[in-house]
Amino acid sequence: MSVDPMVYETQFFGFTPQTCMLRVYIAFQDYLFEMMLVVEGVMLKKLDGIPGCKVSPSQIRKCTEKFLLFMKEHFDKLFAKMEEVLLQLVLNIPKNVLLPEDRVQEQYPYSKEEFQALQDELQQLQQQCRAEAATEQALRAELEEQKVVKAELEKILQCFDGLESICREHGAGNFKESFALLTQNSKKLQDVLKDVEEKSKKMKLHDQLM
Repeated sequence: MSVDPMVYETQFFGFTPQTCMLRVYIAFQDYLFEMMLVVEGVMLKKLDGIPGCKVSPSQIRKCTEKFLLFMKEHFDKLFAKMEEVLLQLVLNIPKNVLLPEDRVQEQYPYSKEEFQALQDELQQLQQQCRAEAATEQALRAELEEQKVVKAELEKILQCFDGLESICREHGAGNFKESFALLTQNSKKLQDVLKDVEEKSKKMKLHDQLM
């Protein structure tokens, strides 16, 4: 069997030419074995019908095996020649023939360096696409957070509007001014409370010392 990989032929046929020849060889060999069994069966029937025949089935089997070996040796020689012819003239694509799917390479030839440059550029583009996808995902998440914050702010504004309406109904004047005054008073109360707590601590410390 040929050891040439015949890659281009495999691309065209969809199978390796050597595999094809091997299957043909096995098919011929199987047919030869079957033919020898048929011949042996016919000989046994013929000899069985001859009175006084002293040829036994084992002797016929030995003769059949010898003949089969002789036929196989000659068959191998003939098949080797047939394989050479088929691989060169039938299952071989000439060097000057270009397959249709490879014609684009003839129109746009490129070197290994150019191909590597294209591979590097493709890898960079893929990385950029992944980075842009991650950025888009982060922006979408931020947008969702902004929607939640906006909804909360709208609730707070509605609450302030309601408080302002209540203040107007009770004659409290401008809500913003009232809120500012309330904030100042709250701070004063906190300062007073802090001062009271400090004085209380001092009095407790004094009682403990007494």
